[in-house]
Amino acid sequence: MSRPVTLFTGQWADLDFSSICEKATEFGYDGLELACWGDHFEVDQATPAYCRAKREQLDQHGLICRAVGAHLVGQAVCDRIDQRHQGVLPPYVWGDGDPEAVRQRAAQEMIATAEAARNFGAEVVTGFTGSPIWHLLYSFPPAPPNMIEDGFAEFGRRWRPILDAFQKHGVKFALEVHPTEIAFDIATAERALQAVDNHPAFGFNYDPSHLGYQGVDYLEFIHRFGERIFHVHMKDVGWSERPTEAGVFGGHLPFGDRRRYWDFRSLGRGNIDFEEIIRALNRINYQGPLSVEWEDSGMDRDHGAAEACEFVRQIDFPASELAFDAAFEKE
Repeated sequence: MSRPVTLFTGQWADLDFSSICEKATEFGYDGLELACWGDHFEVDQATPAYCRAKREQLDQHGLICRAVGAHLVGQAVCDRIDQRHQGVLPPYVWGDGDPEAVRQRAAQEMIATAEAARNFGAEVVTGFTGSPIWHLLYSFPPAPPNMIEDGFAEFGRRWRPILDAFQKHGVKFALEVHPTEIAFDIATAERALQAVDNHPAFGFNYDPSHLGYQGVDYLEFIHRFGERIFHVHMKDVGWSERPTEAGVFGGHLPFGDRRRYWDFRSLGRGNIDFEEIIRALNRINYQGPLSVEWEDSGMDRDHGAAEACEFVRQIDFPASELAFDAAFEKE
């Protein structure tokens, strides 16, 4: 049986919940991965009654929801807080903007998110963690090894209590491995796991688009962390085969600028080999949703979301339960 195809609503938060439900049904999706912003899934209001009402609306449209996305608040848990965060955080989390107070309130909101997800019946919370050491990515002035070690230790100290709450509520946290996070490739994903003592509630939201243009082996990631892949984002990215004006770091150019070396693409229109991804997911027996996170600055999003749904349905296939040459065997 094929995996459910869902749509992450983070890029659709300008629409109300009812509208995105209608669109997802129109586009052909099986369900939604609800963003914890806009009115799609409001953690501070997620009482059992609120969650039942959301489920009823989903049911009316024939939609499922197995995951909610808490990327914005999660980012603030161990980030270097500045004015950018005020634009994405709920006012009650931003508060007076004092950096440590923001981090503490963000941590409490993530704990509340675990309880809200349980009330709603979501199995996974996808999201970001932030990073106290992303600014040390390029090591000049040279960063002593202890600075990096301290950063991972801080991540572990801040996130272990949150993960304990997730475990208590029977919900998994899936970090979207992504630049600006504590884990942005295979090497840092391994260190992040170590930093939280391989906590059973901590794993990954696999998204190849954030790995491919970096030069990270996005297929090896699946094989390396198979048991820790709790959720999957289907998102494509294209990168240039020749030198460009702005390289991997982007040159402070906006998405969609033709001078960029890489940019997100509608599914099937970039460089990611999705057939090999499906084969790898079959090898690890991943049975969760394939959640389309649609981003393409050069395409109408309604058109793109519809074609992305169709693309995922065409590319997904179940693993074989029988060796293809078994019919030749004699008893």
